[in-house]
Amino acid sequence: MKLFAGNSNRSLAESVARYLNIQIGKASVRRFADQEIFVEIQENVRGEDVFILQSTSFPANDHLMEMLIMIDAFRRSSARRITAVIPYFGYARQDRRASGRTPISAKLVANLITRAGADRVLTLDLHAGQIQGFFDIPTDNLFAVPVMARDVRSRYANSQLMVVSPDVGGVVRARALAKRVDAQLAIVDKRRERPGESEVMNIIGDVEGKDCLLYDDIVDSGGTLCNAAEALINNGATSVTAYITHGVLSGGAIARITASMLKELVITDSIQPTEAVAAAHNIRVLSIADLIGEAISRTASEESVSSLFD
Repeated sequence: MKLFAGNSNRSLAESVARYLNIQIGKASVRRFADQEIFVEIQENVRGEDVFILQSTSFPANDHLMEMLIMIDAFRRSSARRITAVIPYFGYARQDRRASGRTPISAKLVANLITRAGADRVLTLDLHAGQIQGFFDIPTDNLFAVPVMARDVRSRYANSQLMVVSPDVGGVVRARALAKRVDAQLAIVDKRRERPGESEVMNIIGDVEGKDCLLYDDIVDSGGTLCNAAEALINNGATSVTAYITHGVLSGGAIARITASMLKELVITDSIQPTEAVAAAHNIRVLSIADLIGEAISRTASEESVSSLFD
């Protein structure tokens, strides 16, 4: 087994390598003067079980191309099996045709990864579970909920908790956390007038006097979370903390969150945290390195990955 990494999330790759007690493989991923990507594998991988860790986060297109070219390089170097480990799978929000004359980009990216030569995919908290079906190769979708639940239990042991889904589509995800921390479930009913903007309409459930935990897979602009936090406080919640797997945090999201009614935003390092994230007083990062590392170990040894979440 050999672990290699692109440039998207080197710190997570190093943490995973420490968990596995191995060194990150030697590879050069660099740019020509015109920004074309060049990859050179600097060690023998013939017959090896290769894992490539790369989040397709900002700049998404560059990191996606890095991964595709790395996969091709390993295929042409006679690796026995190539697993694309994608902690954050970009383009996952484009998983269906929401209106006429639009693409299904998640399917396109799945096709690109498959045709590049990947034998299997390992990812974390897909925006929509059905994206697994877009791949014609084995795909394991890991869940961050055990990591989140462990943190909740350590910090809210004697609190009146209410897990809140920020929209109807995330109810299944929120219910999984609520079950693990023995909490009730509430739902934010919102209406989105245009992409990137949301308006909270109603809170389904009694949140008065509760410490509310908003749980979702992606925070991008932060508008939904901030609006939901304000609505929950206005409905009598004692505090509002958000647990989100992928901290995309584009544009003015960090400033918006630091100025909001959120007590804390907890994200994972599936996307490498920026300096602005580290400096924010109410944003905290949980590591998913052990979870990714254990999944890689089990994949390499042909053991069950799904039993991690039983």
